[in-house]
Amino acid sequence: MQAVLVELALEHGSPVLADYLKASAKAHGSARLTAVSLKMVEQAAALAVAQPQLDHGVGMWFRPLVAQRLKAEGIATLGDLIDFCNGRGGSWWRAVPRIGAGRARLIVAWLRRHEAVLERRVDADVDLADPLTAPAGELVTIDGGSRALVPLERMAVGHALSGAHGSNRSGAFPYISAHHDLDAVRTYLYRFRQQPKTLRAYTKELERFLLWSVTVRKKPLSSLLADDCEAYKDFLASPDPAFVGPKAPRASGRWKPFASAELGAESQKYAIRALRAAFGWLVAVRYLAGNPWEAVTDPVVVERIDRIRVDRALPAALWQRIRNFIDMQCDAADASYWRAVRVVLLLGGDSGLRREELARATRERLSPTSFGDAETPVWQLLVIGKRSKERVVPVSPATIDALQMHWRDRGLDFCTATSGPLLAPMFIPRTRLAQKKHADGTPLAYHPDSLNTMIAWAMKRLIAGMPDLTTAETNLLAGTSPHAFRHTFGTQATAEDVPLDVVQRVLGHASLQTTSIYVQAEKQRMLREVNDFYRKNGSL
Repeated sequence: MQAVLVELALEHGSPVLADYLKASAKAHGSARLTAVSLKMVEQAAALAVAQPQLDHGVGMWFRPLVAQRLKAEGIATLGDLIDFCNGRGGSWWRAVPRIGAGRARLIVAWLRRHEAVLERRVDADVDLADPLTAPAGELVTIDGGSRALVPLERMAVGHALSGAHGSNRSGAFPYISAHHDLDAVRTYLYRFRQQPKTLRAYTKELERFLLWSVTVRKKPLSSLLADDCEAYKDFLASPDPAFVGPKAPRASGRWKPFASAELGAESQKYAIRALRAAFGWLVAVRYLAGNPWEAVTDPVVVERIDRIRVDRALPAALWQRIRNFIDMQCDAADASYWRAVRVVLLLGGDSGLRREELARATRERLSPTSFGDAETPVWQLLVIGKRSKERVVPVSPATIDALQMHWRDRGLDFCTATSGPLLAPMFIPRTRLAQKKHADGTPLAYHPDSLNTMIAWAMKRLIAGMPDLTTAETNLLAGTSPHAFRHTFGTQATAEDVPLDVVQRVLGHASLQTTSIYVQAEKQRMLREVNDFYRKNGSL
């Protein structure tokens, strides 16, 4: 009790008392207290723990080791702790070494019990459970004698195959606190919490491999050798029928790791590279002693030059017609959604943006240049594309006009604004999740999937409102997505003799060979058009 009182007094007592206690501890190994000093310590401790306050240090309320680990991450006060939890969500504890899920649940529960006193609350979406682990009642234990197949979050592994004593476990001091293979895999995946697509893809590959390792190979992940990895490489080429089934929700008993028994060579190659990268990280953090995947070669994949669906690009004449049609729809006062559609059309077709780039584009990254006319300059937009690479793309005067009208619909002045998403919905949906997400004034922004919905909506009305469309044009528009506008930019830019390296930079292609596909597409279109000319003139 005295030690606890001294700790509290050191952190929250007067500077004079703190200096006295430190000097006493230095002289005697621990603080010796006279009757007077003990009374002072008791008063300081009692005052410190009267009621939790936002500016109280975490050491006042949590055990010394817990407080020490929180402070090491810059979490000094209870207010800092609440902000940290709200900023990172349910997995906040993974960013604090040696604060596990169990202790994190206790901390959050304590903060919620004192919400009224603290006058600040932990957000409801700071789930007390680990998002990569289902509640205990939903876990399914798999082992060498079980054929149960469940997703990673519902998976528990019997001790014999858990990897707690895997033969490939590193003997050096580990950098992560994983006790078994599932812990290690979840720690690795947590690194991608802010990259949902990557997280989904890597989770799929690792859960498949874990299930195969335990139920088919009957070995812990941390005991697999290169020949085991070669066996899994063969398994990917022809998965066990028990692993294959139609797509089903992850919580469903019908869920299977593979949706098809025919995994393409590129998918097999991706799986092996994802596993090699994961094992490499586990070696780097000293969970594993070595990476057996380094001894395994990638499957042979025939490189195809036509992987990009350039056939989805809109011909120049059709492109101009749909632009004119959409412009007419935008003239009505109540046509705000059409004006948002026009922004998507032009940022894709005039600037070559991917839909994810378009959804993330912001006003602060858009600026005018000295090119173009004085009244209608060409603007430039800094884009963060694939592999988090930045590039600058041109933005046409027509796009700027469309953006100004769209921002006016949102009640904002585009010219004076300095921040905000370039494209945003007009209102917050009345769903509980949407209302909660934007309750604190979080700016509205379209999700990339919503852009597909928007363009599908527009294409249906285009087809219905343009009676002069041919059957081929109707079919093309029916399958048009935001990405088709990007292909339209590529094909039309090359047709107008824009240098190929310029088109490559605008589109953000890693290889000039990829951009050259648009040249081939334009060549094929030219041959088709001339062939039609020959047929009409009887030259065939």
